[in-house]
Amino acid sequence: MAKKTEKGTKNVAVSRYGWIVFLMSFIFIAIVVNIFKIKYSEGPIWRELGRQETVKKDREIRPNRGNIYADDGRLLATSEPLYGIYVDFMAEGIRPDTLMKYVTPLAEALAKKFPDRNAAQYKRVILDGWNLSRKELKEIERNRVNGSNKKVKVRSRYVRIIRPDINYVDLKELRTFPFFNQRSNRSGLFTEEKAMRLKPFGRLAGRTVGSIFKDFEDGGASGLELKYDSLLKGIPGLKTRQRVQGRWIDVVLEEPVDGIDVKTTLNVDIQDMAEKALYNKLVDTRAESGVAIVMEVATGEIKAITNLDRVSEGVYAEGNPNAFSYMSEPGSTFKTVSLMVALEDGVVTPEDSIMVGNGLFEYKGRVVRDHDWRKGVNKGRVTVARGMYSSLNVVIAKMILKGYENDPKKYIQHIHDLGITKKIEWDVPLKGKEGTSIIRFPDDKGNPWSKTTLPWMSFGYETQVPPIYMLMFYNGIANNGKMIKPFITKAFMKDGKVKEEFETAVINPQLCSEKTLKEVQDILRGVVTDGTGKAVASDLFPVAGKTGTAMIAARGGYEGYYVSFCGYFPADKPQYTCFVGIRRPVGSPSGGLMPGAVFKAIAEGIYTKNLVSTPVAAPKDTVNSLTPIVKNGSLKNTEIVLKKLNQPFTFSGDKVEWVKASTDSVANILLEDNNSVKQGIVPNVVGMGARDAIYILENKGLRVNLIGAGKVKNQSIPAGSRIVKGATITIELN
Repeated sequence: MAKKTEKGTKNVAVSRYGWIVFLMSFIFIAIVVNIFKIKYSEGPIWRELGRQETVKKDREIRPNRGNIYADDGRLLATSEPLYGIYVDFMAEGIRPDTLMKYVTPLAEALAKKFPDRNAAQYKRVILDGWNLSRKELKEIERNRVNGSNKKVKVRSRYVRIIRPDINYVDLKELRTFPFFNQRSNRSGLFTEEKAMRLKPFGRLAGRTVGSIFKDFEDGGASGLELKYDSLLKGIPGLKTRQRVQGRWIDVVLEEPVDGIDVKTTLNVDIQDMAEKALYNKLVDTRAESGVAIVMEVATGEIKAITNLDRVSEGVYAEGNPNAFSYMSEPGSTFKTVSLMVALEDGVVTPEDSIMVGNGLFEYKGRVVRDHDWRKGVNKGRVTVARGMYSSLNVVIAKMILKGYENDPKKYIQHIHDLGITKKIEWDVPLKGKEGTSIIRFPDDKGNPWSKTTLPWMSFGYETQVPPIYMLMFYNGIANNGKMIKPFITKAFMKDGKVKEEFETAVINPQLCSEKTLKEVQDILRGVVTDGTGKAVASDLFPVAGKTGTAMIAARGGYEGYYVSFCGYFPADKPQYTCFVGIRRPVGSPSGGLMPGAVFKAIAEGIYTKNLVSTPVAAPKDTVNSLTPIVKNGSLKNTEIVLKKLNQPFTFSGDKVEWVKASTDSVANILLEDNNSVKQGIVPNVVGMGARDAIYILENKGLRVNLIGAGKVKNQSIPAGSRIVKGATITIELN
């Protein structure tokens, strides 16, 4: 009986094991079948779903937009990343007890750093966001339990904590605040990066530098920003967003290429002088608008260009590109063109006299009037030179009629040959006929020639010459007859190095003969010393130029005046040419008293700042030739070297890092505190070696361009100027 029972138990065990093996085999086969099904049959579907859940492709990496620089490396326009600060209150890692523990110190830290809200308000924003997230989670769970497909609008995942966007430095500090100093999945803190275009000098040269659209992606909207948008914006890169261990990370597939930098010819200091001088005169005369342009005679570089339009009573701002868009009759500044043509063709000499009488001259039914004709004074005969000094329309009209009445085409052709009607591509984007001179021929069917066109054209009517062309012509006179194109773009740069540099184009290598040029130059000096430009004369240097006053054509008649002055200085050795124009001033129009005053203020400002500030060479050591020449630089290093040389020296002041070195009359070496090395301003590195100068300047956030070897003798950004991070400073060594 016992054996039978034992055998039965064994059979039951074998039977059970058999069923277990069968069941396991079935499960194994099912697993294998599902593996094959998932891998081969459904594989493509699952792989695509996996990619969608873990990888987000084709996300663009925005490149840095290129900077725009002034001539000395100071920044006129740059880009700065700004960050919007948000909290995702549904982040899985947020612990309620930790949030409640730190919400008060967090709110206090936020209020101290960003005081547009107080601590109580910040605390309320945070707690409201947290409570909203709990409410939304409950609603989501309720819908799930009820089987509802109704979507809940989730707002607590995107709660803005700080109103303004902040920069990277502030963001780094923010991440040290209580609660925010945790990992992002525990604090919920996240940022939205934006790029903002900044202009360190505010509205300075605003119309020329230009602007970008509100949506950064749309690029340049005006000025240089628009003209060189394709270069400034760079080339976007490509990245994926991949989910790894529950966190999204960026995987860069293609690095972005940052935009090219544009270096201009504009000088910040001269631009500032021009804007202030023009602005003050526009306010004083309650004018409609104005323009001022300063050009370097020898190079063609535009050092300042300001275009101001009235936006409200007594308030002016950069608006239209007036230097190019003043497509109106230039008035008496054009008389110099007529004078040059007549002198060159031998029609007159400066000493030839012309009958002026009482200043009225009737020609084929129209009357040419001088500006002082109402006085009724009979001037009799007046020389050509005196006629230019006094800007007499009758003199110029009769002069041109004498030479070209029977062949006006010769006169017009000579004007075209000068080059002032040549089509020129400018550095700023323009529309239509802006930036072109329009001087028609007698056989021009599109713009018919009248019987009185010739005399009126001679003194600046019935033609259109924008300020930039008048500036170019007068600069040609200052530049010994060589007329060159004014330009603004100096170079394209990358990483502080010049990729492509530009020089001006020659429009006309010789305007006229040397004899004619000398006669014109003498007459332009006489306009200022003994004519309508007397108000422009300076006690510091001689000035040459011409005033202009023209009525503005409007609605079939004339409304208001356009007054101008164009000239150069110093007249004996011209360095700069300047044009100033003012439209519709209130009061008696005067090219000398209105734009002439602006010209004088700009010219004297430039002269006193630049032209007379030539460095004075230090006296040579004639007492002790063995006394070493000590450079400005590190006090510590200087002391080490002098002690090694057993060279006595005197240091006045407390221990400092940087010193200036000098030698007194008996060859004693004197060291003193170089107090120009301060936070926030450009230090004076003149006299330092290259190593010390580069170290100081780069620590200030400046890019250094080095020329030469030895000791620094010149720096492009003046000492004491406000530091603009990223600006390029050139230091010249000798």
